[in-house]
Amino acid sequence: MKDEERRLVEAQDRTANWKRWGPYLSERQWGTVREDYSANGDVWEYFTHDQARSRAYRWGEDGLLGITDRECRLCFALALWNGKDPILKERLFGLTGPQGNHGEDVKECYFYLDSTPTHSYMKALYKYPQAEFPYTHLVEESRRRTRLDPEYELLDTGIFKEGRYFDVLVEYAKSTPNNILVRITVANRGPETATLHLLPTLWFRNTWTWGSTHEGSWPRPRIWQDGKDAVVAEHVTLGRLRLVAGRGPDNKWPAFLFTENETNAARLFNTANAGPFVKDAFHDYVVHGIKEAVNPKQEGTKAAAHYVLTIPAGQEAVVRMRLFDEEEAAERPFGRDFERVLASRLREADAFYDQRIRKSLTAEQRALARQAYAGLLWSKQFYSYIVQAWLDGDPAQPAPPDSRKHGRNGDWHHVFNRDVLSMPDKWEYPWFAAWDLAFHMLPFAKIDPHFAKEQLVLFLREWYMHPNGQIPAYEWNLADVNPPVHAWACWRVYKMTGPRSKRDRVFLSRVFHKLLVNFTWWVNRKDVQGKHLFAGGFLGLDNIGVFDRSQPLPSGAYLSQADGTAWMAFYCATMMSMAMELALSNPAYEDIASKFFEHFVAIADAMNTLGGTGLWNDEDGFYYDQLQVNGKTMPLRIRSMVGLMPLIAVEVLEENALARLPGFRKRLQWFLDNRTDLARHISYMEWEGEVHHGHRLLAIPSRERLQRVLAYLLDENEFLSPYGIRSLSGYHKDHPYVTHFGGQEQYVACVPGESDSSMFGGNSNWRGPIWFPVNYLLLEALERYHHFYGDSFRIECPTGSGRLMTLDQVAQEIGMRLIRIFLADEKGWRPWQGDEVQYCADPHWRGLTLFHEYFHADNGRGLGASHQTGWTALVTRLLADLARRMEGKSK
Repeated sequence: MKDEERRLVEAQDRTANWKRWGPYLSERQWGTVREDYSANGDVWEYFTHDQARSRAYRWGEDGLLGITDRECRLCFALALWNGKDPILKERLFGLTGPQGNHGEDVKECYFYLDSTPTHSYMKALYKYPQAEFPYTHLVEESRRRTRLDPEYELLDTGIFKEGRYFDVLVEYAKSTPNNILVRITVANRGPETATLHLLPTLWFRNTWTWGSTHEGSWPRPRIWQDGKDAVVAEHVTLGRLRLVAGRGPDNKWPAFLFTENETNAARLFNTANAGPFVKDAFHDYVVHGIKEAVNPKQEGTKAAAHYVLTIPAGQEAVVRMRLFDEEEAAERPFGRDFERVLASRLREADAFYDQRIRKSLTAEQRALARQAYAGLLWSKQFYSYIVQAWLDGDPAQPAPPDSRKHGRNGDWHHVFNRDVLSMPDKWEYPWFAAWDLAFHMLPFAKIDPHFAKEQLVLFLREWYMHPNGQIPAYEWNLADVNPPVHAWACWRVYKMTGPRSKRDRVFLSRVFHKLLVNFTWWVNRKDVQGKHLFAGGFLGLDNIGVFDRSQPLPSGAYLSQADGTAWMAFYCATMMSMAMELALSNPAYEDIASKFFEHFVAIADAMNTLGGTGLWNDEDGFYYDQLQVNGKTMPLRIRSMVGLMPLIAVEVLEENALARLPGFRKRLQWFLDNRTDLARHISYMEWEGEVHHGHRLLAIPSRERLQRVLAYLLDENEFLSPYGIRSLSGYHKDHPYVTHFGGQEQYVACVPGESDSSMFGGNSNWRGPIWFPVNYLLLEALERYHHFYGDSFRIECPTGSGRLMTLDQVAQEIGMRLIRIFLADEKGWRPWQGDEVQYCADPHWRGLTLFHEYFHADNGRGLGASHQTGWTALVTRLLADLARRMEGKSK
């Protein structure tokens, strides 16, 4: 057993708390729903970036490339000043939703480079300009731009020209679970000597100001200086920890600064402060030279070691620190042991990933997978949101307006979140998103299966899931509706985390019973007409359609959604497979498997035949949403991901599995014999005569309909991009879909890049770009179709090329196109970077990778959130599949 594997086992068995400390510190706590106590729910204006340096947070903390414990009691992060900026850099800067021409957007350059699952070794990089950071310019230029313009990024300002920036590289290594080594390497990439103020900062989250009594409401802790090189932090539940600072490159000890993590009410609200020392004291001390801003008694709840580094051109400076439990005090904290531990943890990280990233991949592909895993692990965050306390307000603070209790999240009183969660992006989306998290767990299952299962179970627990069975969506609206992919993630993680005879049936049973409740909620809330056609709600694909599908339609109209219905068929098929697996050891589950089998058939029948052809349009050979108004039905003939989603609802019933479940098999045969009105639809159940096996196929499209839809999917003028499957057909670029309804003209056109619409805030776009999660589901579906049809099913790929492929080969081709987004050509250019030449021209940028939320369909450029590694880390699964295929061919 490798060292990191041993640590994972010890953490799981709770014999050693290796995961107590990690990258659980948010990149942005300001501008979140949790910190908003306004009357109108204006999250962005209630708590701004400008206020963040001076205002204590209620529900969390943020910092620059920092760490915290799993309850976010004590935090450690970097603060920087280049001698020119108007503020001390303590957190990442970005635009709010209203400021950005495409919604909120971080305007910084930082990279997650490495991490093990226990965070025994971590590495990240921040690029800090030596010129004044262009805060105002970024806001003003973005305000000038329209939705038709690209976002204005920090690289676009030219501030990194001539290498005039610092590379700030931070590494963390654990000697023991409570003994953390920190090495900060600052490199001057510019042509001249430059000075940097480096302030590694240690502080307690403010849990004492509010007067609250719920769990986690601890009394004021304390930090004080103890000797020339150390501070001691004492907390009622953490005990005593010591932070020791090494000498600077000038062989001098840093000066320690102290203040309180308390709001500067005088600056923000023109009222008296609770005490003389406040949160932004280090800013005043360093930037403005106000010496009395810090506590001369060398104590407080926030402390920093102040290094002034003067670094010659092209040179580096190294600072070392060590945070440890007082009971583990090292005689020489920075002796040979320090470098030995760092080297050992890096070597152990290499060994861990050598076993999980296949050697048959190229060096570039292996590095890509390693960075993807790093981003996934760095995106863990402590998330605290106790809705009842948030709605009521705190005893020691002004009472919030009564309107809050009838507004956002007012029906979710039971929610009590105080956990480390996998976040989509710790700056742009520093809150959980349920359907994002489901996709995160597949790559997590490869490196930390216990964490993957814990996260999936957590969202089904009673302090998350609503009593009515709904899974919370995200803090902006816990009651919003995302695609029901949680069951699929549970099923996939179950199968990925053990050989067939040694899988975790306890986990599968736990999630299955809660998923039954969630499935019932979906059926009762989203199939309001009882016709097995589903409608209403967000359903994940934000602005893909003509209408805002989260809002009621005018004139009593009703929208039957092809994707919403497909998601439910997909849910049924997954639940059926889970029940069949559980039935192998408990026959009682055979009845439940039969129930989901028949429900799947009913949905597939409705989708293909209700009212004649259901949601299928035989003239076009595609599935469409249908608008029903005044007794008339109108297909919305938009070729989009909506019409491709029916393909994912496919499951193969294997003969050997049926043979082991006599009760299920008997009911299946009865159904075929006695429900010929449904069984006649070959589209969802087929015997395949050409393939000599006894498997049965459950799928929404028949073989003929599958071929017709795939002709669109594989057409490079329609869905098939050089970089994956478009979310909206390229046909609509020159042929927008236009309809008139409710006295208004509505249209949808293909927009391959950023959104040109303000629908859903305009910060995402489903009308053309490449999205990893749905691409991945389509690839898995193609593999299941191939498992049933085998090599007898061949189709042109690309359409019109004359080149025939099996469905397995088609899946490989699409997977390679997705991987290609991140791979360099002969000039070092990678599609995701767009026209940002810095990643090619500067050797200190080459090889750095960002994992975006979605990608431009025509050129592969990364769009949306730039650190949404969670579901874009699915590229690790594609790389693993690629390696297996290459290894298979070489045998």
